[in-house]
Amino acid sequence: MIKKILTDKYTVLLFRIILGATFIYASLDKIAHPAQFAQIVHNYKILPSFLINLFAISLPWIELFCGIFLIVGIWVESSSLVLSFLLFLFAVAISYNVFIRGLDINCGCFTTSLTAKKQGAELLIRDFILLGMGLQVIFFNRDRFTLSGLFSQVSKKD
Repeated sequence: MIKKILTDKYTVLLFRIILGATFIYASLDKIAHPAQFAQIVHNYKILPSFLINLFAISLPWIELFCGIFLIVGIWVESSSLVLSFLLFLFAVAISYNVFIRGLDINCGCFTTSLTAKKQGAELLIRDFILLGMGLQVIFFNRDRFTLSGLFSQVSKKD
């Protein structure tokens, strides 16, 4: 029963929309405020200083485009793979800072505000739920409800 639900074409579509919309929303404040996002990235104390600005500028655009691609249905598996990899990295970074280093910093997930909610186990749960959705899209997407699928059907008719 659960396998049938998880492999259903509508479940894949729902997960694509949820994952895509989540990352589009997450990217917007970071794109609008790159300096504040760079400060949040710096607070993680994981990346070397020379990579912080590059990361802070490029990550939100990757999130935005992959989110759009998921919703529109272009490069679905590739976009889901990129976002799933990012979710895994986010979970590792949050775990390292919260559980090993004991730091209480803003995750920078959806806002660059320094007064935003701090990190914790609930962020890891959210990341793993989204990661599960991403993996489900990677493994069970069959190009239904996608532009890629539509284009392949049109090219087969020609």
